[in-house]
Amino acid sequence: MQCLLCRVTGRVQGVFFRASTQREARRLGVTGFARNLSDGSVEVLACGETAAVAALKAWLLRGPPDARVAEVSCEAVTRQAPADFSTG
Repeated sequence: MQCLLCRVTGRVQGVFFRASTQREARRLGVTGFARNLSDGSVEVLACGETAAVAALKAWLLRGPPDARVAEVSCEAVTRQAPADFSTG
């Protein structure tokens, strides 16, 4: 089990980034959250099997079709994995 806390910058708000991330995370079996930050970026917590978390991180580099991802920075964190993937 691994948890990554990522910050995604670029055109990532107002393009269904959080909902699309939730859908992809659930497909991969990853739990956590995606939430908008006041600076226009999106914060994503991804917890799950290493390969699934890596796959979600790779997806974050592209995002949904209308997004324009500039950068994804992630760090490993130690915390209890949430039961589901939420947006907020």
